[in-house]
Amino acid sequence: MKSLAEQMSVYQQYHRNAKNKATHFVGVPAIVLGVMLSLSWLPLGHTPFTLADVAVIPVLLYYFRLDVPLAIAATILFGVLLSIAHSMTAQMTMAHGWMAFGVLFVGGWILQLIGHVFEGRKPALVDNLFQVFIAPIFLIAEVAFALGYKPSLHDAVVKGDTRHA
Repeated sequence: MKSLAEQMSVYQQYHRNAKNKATHFVGVPAIVLGVMLSLSWLPLGHTPFTLADVAVIPVLLYYFRLDVPLAIAATILFGVLLSIAHSMTAQMTMAHGWMAFGVLFVGGWILQLIGHVFEGRKPALVDNLFQVFIAPIFLIAEVAFALGYKPSLHDAVVKGDTRHA
């Protein structure tokens, strides 16, 4: 398995422009919320859980394997988004929920594509679809870097040092 630094180093090559990053800070959470919203309509039997609750588990486990502090931040972010998704499903008809999903999901992708116009480069997922799972933790790491946390990871990502774990 590639290290977080390796994966982020590749991802950051497609996301250097500040306007592109800004569109991703809005677009990625919108897409994640849209997916969670659509999966929140699917209960798991007679439990209080939905497919949205279960779908985040493998992603978060993967993040924990990559970097525990960033995975904790991702768990908090995903928890907030899941809470919003569940609240939306409780307050909306399914028809309105699917409209909200469309706005969030399609709108989020449109924002990101606009960002890549500023970047002048195609999205990373065109070359590697798995990069779609790196986007949320990349954005969390960007916030951590901006706050001065994880400087060795930041240096490794910027330098493309694939030896950093």
